[in-house]
Amino acid sequence: MYAQLPEQTQQRIEAEAFRTLLKHLDDNKDVQNIDLMILADFCRNCLSKWLVNAAADQGIELDYEAAREHVYGMPYSEWKTLYQAEATPEQLEALKARQAAKQDEHTP
Repeated sequence: MYAQLPEQTQQRIEAEAFRTLLKHLDDNKDVQNIDLMILADFCRNCLSKWLVNAAADQGIELDYEAAREHVYGMPYSEWKTLYQAEATPEQLEALKARQAAKQDEHTP
């Protein structure tokens, strides 16, 4: 059914889902980027990079810091000061294990 919707309708739905994701992340500032990386292999910074890349695909130059401000709802430096906690040794180890496992998946 979804694939049968007009492309413009799909894009509007996807845009609304993205806005909902951003609001969800904003409402859950306690969820740290490292936690997102460990569990889902993406974080707020990844979303910002994806915005920059999507803009580039449309021939639009989007500054990375502007994209981050959109995703974070404020300048990244401010968000980092207000909400980013120091990564624990356990988080760093879990991220390292996630990255190693991902690398092993791609090694022949």
